[in-house]
Amino acid sequence: MTSHLPHGLPGLFVALEGGDGAGKSTQATLLCRALEADGHTVVRTREPGGTPIGEALRSLVLEHGHGEIDARTEALMFAASRAAHVHQVILPALRRGDVVVCDRYIDSSVAYQGAGRGLGTAPVLDVNLWATEGLRPDLTVLLDVDPAEGRSRRTAGAAPEDRLESEPDGFHASIRAAFLDLARLAPERYLVLNASGAPEELHAAILGALPRVSA
Repeated sequence: MTSHLPHGLPGLFVALEGGDGAGKSTQATLLCRALEADGHTVVRTREPGGTPIGEALRSLVLEHGHGEIDARTEALMFAASRAAHVHQVILPALRRGDVVVCDRYIDSSVAYQGAGRGLGTAPVLDVNLWATEGLRPDLTVLLDVDPAEGRSRRTAGAAPEDRLESEPDGFHASIRAAFLDLARLAPERYLVLNASGAPEELHAAILGALPRVSA
């Protein structure tokens, strides 16, 4: 039932995007549970990460204490992690007919490095499309969060903020605007939700927006 999907593969690719503290992990958990209960084989993954090299790059680019990382190097590290992730994890899963639920994808680089770091959204998008051979999600769920609310959520627990989370609110405001711009440019590929909504209501909206796939 999935021949209508843009990549032409039997699986389904869903990406969760949004600012830090938007609730992506919560929604990924709820979505995976629902899909598995419905009989689907689900691959839950994240970016940066998802592969051994990707997890190593994640540590380098997000953890404090690895020295200065300039914006261009940061962007290329994310793209390198994504290239490995797509070719080693995501594409094989889609070819098998699995459902891939990914916490962050290309839009995060476009927003964080393109807009937040000032590299320009177009060149960052181009390098990531090259790295992934143009693979796009079938549905991108954008959980839109106000930067101040996102920071309040992030700092409520014991875990410290990482390199990107600890950037000032102005940085996160630029990211939010970039995410919303991406969604406006291709509304047919996005579901934009107010992240301040109840988790159960957001989950129901995501389930309702999923392209239909057979188990």
